[in-house]
Amino acid sequence: METRKVQVTGGSSFVITLPKEWINSANIKKNDSLGVIVQPDGTLMITPNTDTQRASSIREFQVDDISSSSYLFRLLIGAYIMGYSGMEVKSKNPLEAFVRETVVEFTQIAIGPEIMEETDNSISIADLLSPTEMPFDKTIRRMHLLVRSMHEDALKSLKEGDEELAERIIKRDRDVDRLEWLVARQSNMVLGNISLGKKLEVTPEMANHYYLISRTIERIGDHAVKIADNVPVLLEKKTDGELVEKISTATELALKMFNDSIMAWVKRDKELANNNIERKTKLIDLCEEVTNHPSKSKGRHTIAVSYIAESIRRTGEYSGGISEIVINNLIKDLD
Repeated sequence: METRKVQVTGGSSFVITLPKEWINSANIKKNDSLGVIVQPDGTLMITPNTDTQRASSIREFQVDDISSSSYLFRLLIGAYIMGYSGMEVKSKNPLEAFVRETVVEFTQIAIGPEIMEETDNSISIADLLSPTEMPFDKTIRRMHLLVRSMHEDALKSLKEGDEELAERIIKRDRDVDRLEWLVARQSNMVLGNISLGKKLEVTPEMANHYYLISRTIERIGDHAVKIADNVPVLLEKKTDGELVEKISTATELALKMFNDSIMAWVKRDKELANNNIERKTKLIDLCEEVTNHPSKSKGRHTIAVSYIAESIRRTGEYSGGISEIVINNLIKDLD
């Protein structure tokens, strides 16, 4: 680390010199403006980029050797999550039909990207969403409401014998995925552009916590889907009412843990987060009662009940994980 002595000019201005190598590498000229950003730890960041708007970055994909739609889709999602402002899909030959269909699917699912130009052998995609239009906290709250409703409807479908409701839960999971991709994208953008984080009032550390929470919520949503997948198996043969009630009791506790984990995050409440983690033992006991219930039938029915109990347990454990993230985030506030 280089050290520079502070000098005083004009009797009131404090100045330091800047490394010549850095000046040359950044192509800084006389009278250019530099950005000075105060970091949370009291250090200063000096940057030649005084524009808080994200820099344009394009990721190009040559698809001549790509024959899998799923692989191309993953590449596009990867570029989106890494924060690229645009993508170019190109081929030496006319684009195959599956390439165009995959690009269209990507733009319909991901939040922000749109097809801007298309030729026989290329497609240009641009992200039209400004990060300030979708703040982290609103996206997290939206994910929470979606996932909570998925679990509630999964239980409702079991109690009321509504297989169509269970099927709709599975389709709703895609909305959760696209919001999680958005949080991951914006987190990477903040990590790569401190000026953007300043504008959003989000530090790199906070961006990382937002991503961890969104990823955990997405996994809780996956378990709602697993429960919904197994509900029709239980409905094939009338399930004992006592077993359904035990599933209901365990689900309600898991959802309370989920709700309280988000509430602890919103209120920055360490005690609520800690109390929430302590509920895990009770939830495990309730899930074991479901798994070991004597009224279970054999075969597929037994397996389905076990899967449901496992997903309820994992929902509570993931909720406890969110509470741990909250405590970790607030540890600096401890006296």
